[in-house]
Amino acid sequence: MTKHEIIEKIRKSIERIFAENGHQMAQSVAEDTVLIESHLGIDSLDLAAIVVELSEVTGKDPFQNGFIEFRTVGELSDLYCDKSGS
Repeated sequence: MTKHEIIEKIRKSIERIFAENGHQMAQSVAEDTVLIESHLGIDSLDLAAIVVELSEVTGKDPFQNGFIEFRTVGELSDLYCDKSGS
């Protein structure tokens, strides 16, 4: 998957999480959007669900050898995208 496709998947996952919680997203999701401890409003459990979804969709588990720090949508997408198809 390309970086753009993964960012779109993250955006859709965040929209789904908001809808499940009875909320509507107040901001757009872009590459520089901070995921946790921001006004986006998702928590660590929501983020874990997104990571699981990305692993299932891409077939990649960048965390299999331990946690890799990331803060933004772009940094998370970089962990999953096909580097040749960015």
